[in-house]
Parts: sequence; structure tokens; C-alpha cells
Amino acid sequence: MTGRGAAVRDRAVPGTARVAAPRRGSSPVTGWPLVWLLAGYPLWWALGMGQFAYWLFAVPMLAELVRRHRTVGLRVPPGFGLWGLFLVWTVLGLALIPLEMPGTVPDSGGYAGALVRVVNYLVLTVLLLYVGNLTERELPVRLVVWALAVLCLVTVVGGYLGMFAPRFEFTAPLEYLVPGSLAADPYVQTLIHPASAQIMDVFGGVESARPKAPWEYTNVWGYMLSLLLVWVVVGWFVEGSGWTRWGALAVVALSVVPIVYSLNRALWAGLALSLAFGAAQALRRGRVVLVGAGAVTVAAVLIVLALSPLADVVQARADHPHSDDGRAATNAASVEAANLSPVNGWGTTREALGSSDSIAVGPTPECPGCGQHVIGNAGQLWITLISSGWVGTFLLFAFFARAAWRYRAASTPVGQGALLTVLLLFWYMFFYVALMSPLAVTMIAVALLWRCEEPVLRRSGTARTGGGAW
Repeated sequence: MTGRGAAVRDRAVPGTARVAAPRRGSSPVTGWPLVWLLAGYPLWWALGMGQFAYWLFAVPMLAELVRRHRTVGLRVPPGFGLWGLFLVWTVLGLALIPLEMPGTVPDSGGYAGALVRVVNYLVLTVLLLYVGNLTERELPVRLVVWALAVLCLVTVVGGYLGMFAPRFEFTAPLEYLVPGSLAADPYVQTLIHPASAQIMDVFGGVESARPKAPWEYTNVWGYMLSLLLVWVVVGWFVEGSGWTRWGALAVVALSVVPIVYSLNRALWAGLALSLAFGAAQALRRGRVVLVGAGAVTVAAVLIVLALSPLADVVQARADHPHSDDGRAATNAASVEAANLSPVNGWGTTREALGSSDSIAVGPTPECPGCGQHVIGNAGQLWITLISSGWVGTFLLFAFFARAAWRYRAASTPVGQGALLTVLLLFWYMFFYVALMSPLAVTMIAVALLWRCEEPVLRRSGTARTGGGAW
């Protein structure tokens, strides 16, 4: 154990708060695993690694944390105890997987998915501590922001790939290494088999291509784009100049078309919430003219959209709710599951007996997707309720709520972008599962808040407790 002051002196960070300077002998390239993970994600996707790339790069991150723990000690962010308890709750929940939950298909809960989630949460812990403990010299905040912005550009390109080549797919190298029986599993196929879009019957008898590259599902694509656009604006527009600002505007403008064709209504609403947050932050600083100009721009864009063919897509989506009934049924089942086992939940998801229409409805050769829908797959809130109960759900979201509340007065553009990223979790948790990539970006945001805003709180005297050392 080391004291909180054992790390080092402070050093100014351009455009952010002051953060700890590197100790003597530290390497300026210590942060390479995070940069390669984010900026190189298209390569990992093409190799079939996808979210497993987080596992791979967590190894050098963990090695650096272990080395740091032995030398200067590790700091943890405020409220980390809540996250630690959630990890314990998640592991304890594994013991409940063999139990049969009323109203579900017997033996439909397995250890495979549950263990993957446990590993994902542990990897997220490593990611949080890694970004939060590195110094500005070892991992510049600006470099993290730029890596996220580059990943946003890749996501926009993936959106157009899904639109213009909706059936584009290929066998990734990893697929050749996975046993055939495992590779044939639909869920595993989604994780390791690169494809540009999900072909879905949303409009009743008419197939629609919903972009997803380079992510696993179209919902993950939408969630990620919503989060990453924040960092394009922060890194390239607010803190950029010249061509970078024009580049940010171009990325935002180009993203509109695939956003509409994704048919993700939660994404559309999430973007509106992001605009409202940005306007509130600007008004708080008295930038009324900027807000007015932004409102005029948004109004002009909406008018253009209303006069374009994109308006027909939006109207058609509004007229075809598609999965609303099924989502409502599985979400209600998640609440019931938490009520039946409020402390630890059931360890993992289950398949519901029948469907929202009848208990007799189930998969058939003619309709393999009928009935027996997975309970908890419609959002991070719902999957946490069934997996970890009410107590585990409270611990998970309380950690992020505490971070958002503590840094609610974020004073830097990076801090405000990170705050918005964390707050968006509380919108998308009703609709999208955040594991793995969206929650990884959210964890990075928490680490950036901790690095950039905690020193501001300390200097202002408003922080009574801070990140301690291990």
C-alpha cells in the first residue's frame, strides 16, 4: 500500500484539468494498448476478434497495472467500491444458474454466456484503472479523444457499407480456429463473423438492411455512433481548428443518412438528448448566440430531411413498431425475475416459455424465431435485473450515477463530453445492451472525468473524498 501522495507532482494538460505527471523513468508510450485497441478496431473486427480484442489488450494493460501497483501504487476512482461490489455480486450469481426459473424453458440458462459477461466486466475494470492511472505523458487525453473520433469515422463508413453492400460478409481468420460446433452457434457467429448489416423484416414483408459494421448488431452500431459522435465534436470541433473543424462537420453530416436507415428509434431520441445537453451546457456559460445559431442549424437540417426521401423512411418506421410487443413482454419478464430473486437474480438470462401472445407459441421449422425469446436481451437494465437482481442492478447503475453527479459541473470540453457519455447510459439502458463496446467507451469516459475533473474539485475544495491508492 502507498499513500495517496506517493504518485508524483502535478502537471498541466492543455485544455483540461491538471493531472499527475509521470514519475522518473516512465515511458511515453505506455498507453499504446488503448490506442491500438480503439484506432485498430476495424482490423480486429476483420480478424473475427470483435469484442474479444478487449480481452487481448487487457493483458498488457493488466501487466502495466501490476507493475505500477508494485512501484507507486494504484489509485481508484471515487465510488469504486460500488463497482467492486457489483463484480462480487456478478460472480456470486453464477451459483444460481442451475436453478430453474418459473415460466422459462428448463435448462435455458447456461454458464457460457454468464462467464463471458463476468470476463467482460473484469476487462472493463482493467480498462477503467488503466486509463485513470496513466499520466498525461504516458497517455495524453487528447490522444484518447482522437482515437475515439477515428473510431467514429470508421463506424460511419461501416454504416454506408451496410447500406450499399448489405449482404457483404466474409469468413474471418478466427473462424477457422474455432471448433465447428461452436462456430455454428448463432451467438458465436454474430461475434466472430464480420458482416455489414442485419437483414430484418421491419416493415412487414419487406426486408430492410440495417447497418452494423464494424459491430455485432445494428443496435450496438447505433449506440456506439451516438457515443462516438460526442468525441468527434469534442476532439475535432470544440478543441480543434481549421481543417479538423471542417472534418468534424463532415463526419456529423455524413452520419445522418445511415442513422436514418438504421431504423434505430432509440438512437434518434438519444441524439436529440445529446443536442439538448450541449445546448444546456452552452447556456450555462452564457453562450446564447451559439445556442441560437445551433437551433437555426438544426431546424434547417430537419426541414431538408423532411423534404428528402429520408422522411419516408422515418414515417415508415413510425408506422411499424416491429418488436415493441416482444420487448415489452421480455422486459416485464426481467422485472418478474428480479422480483422472484431480488438479491442475486438468476445468474444469467433465460428463455421465456411461449411468446407474448400464447405460452404455446414456440420455434418451428417454418418459424425458427417464433417464441421462447431471451429474457433480458432488450437492454442493459433488463439483462442486469435477471442476472443480478435488484441489488446488483442498483450497484451497477449507482456507480455510474455517482460519477455523473460528482462531476456534474464538468469544466472542460473533455469533461463535458465524458459526462454526456455517462449520462447516455441511463437512456440507452432501456433499449440496448451496453456490453461490450458501449460500456467500454463509458468506462473510458469515467476515467477521463476522474483524471481531468478531480483535480478541479480538489482545488475548489468541493471534493471531500477522492481516489485512493491500493
